[in-house]
Amino acid sequence: MTKVSSSSLSEQASNQIMDMILGEQRFKAGDKLPNEMELAQELGISRVTLREAIRILCTRGIVEIRRGRGTFVVSTDPDPLSGSGLSLLDVPNVSIRDLLEIRLVVEPMAAYYAARRATEDEIQNIDALRIRIESLAAQGKPFLKEEQDFHNSIALASQNRLMRRLLPIINKSIYTDIVHFKESVTYSLQDHREITHYIKERNAEGARAIMQMHIIHCYQISGQELE
Repeated sequence: MTKVSSSSLSEQASNQIMDMILGEQRFKAGDKLPNEMELAQELGISRVTLREAIRILCTRGIVEIRRGRGTFVVSTDPDPLSGSGLSLLDVPNVSIRDLLEIRLVVEPMAAYYAARRATEDEIQNIDALRIRIESLAAQGKPFLKEEQDFHNSIALASQNRLMRRLLPIINKSIYTDIVHFKESVTYSLQDHREITHYIKERNAEGARAIMQMHIIHCYQISGQELE
């Protein structure tokens, strides 16, 4: 009998919850999801698996955990490249350089604040995504979504509520890097380890510096000149 991994179960559960939101339209933006016990029972999963599924949806900007209040739907947009209120489709002729410049401005400071403000659960999620990416890369499997989730989880761990609006830019740039520049994988894995290390150590300046270098690596690989 093939054993289903915990990551597969949590992904399946996150897809089921997504279907409740997007397919069945049981919940709309602003609605609170059922409590943990009720939702776990309905899905037939453990509460641990449910928490992992919720983390996935948080990372993708679909739901948000509000301390002491519960989990709320914040977006019903299934396209991670469009986002809410900042669609790349509204800006014609977006170049790789445009995307990287914005990332260079935003992501180093997101890593800085993540190191200072992230909860222990958020740090565990960032590290779990790093490990997942390394595993997929070692097997020669695609990891675009996990790469986007890794960067999104750091941005969201900055606890800046406007950061959610910038996720489409981050995701679009990562998509371009991974799909068109395969050599970015080697840099990414090493950079991920160092970024995660500094966030875990609560070293904000270290996290900022390594994230900045990570984006500069993206410049170099894509042939863009850093002005």
